Amino acid sequence: MPQPTVSHAVQSSTLSDVLERVLDKGIVIAGDIKVKLVDIELLSVQIRLVICSVDKAREMGMDWWVNNPVFSSQPHPEHLEAAVTRMEDRLARLETALTPAGSGD
Repeated sequence: MPQPTVSHAVQSSTLSDVLERVLDKGIVIAGDIKVKLVDIELLSVQIRLVICSVDKAREMGMDWWVNNPVFSSQPHPEHLEAAVTRMEDRLARLETALTPAGSGD
């Protein structure tokens, strides 16, 4: 009587293959945490994590980083001018506070 043969999968995935597949398709991890004490809900946390490529995120309509100045490579002169003005005002206040009374500098 012939013995049945056992077939083994010889195809394996490397970490880069798995990462490429996840970024291409996207993955969502969701979880809810609720803390209750005597049937009174004290805390409720909903966690949603989306892992995907930038192209896939844009395809899904998620592009919050496009208009966020923190993630932009373009300088924002209005932010820089306001920051410089605040620093100059602070420097002037510090110099006034440190200048001894009556010294003609």
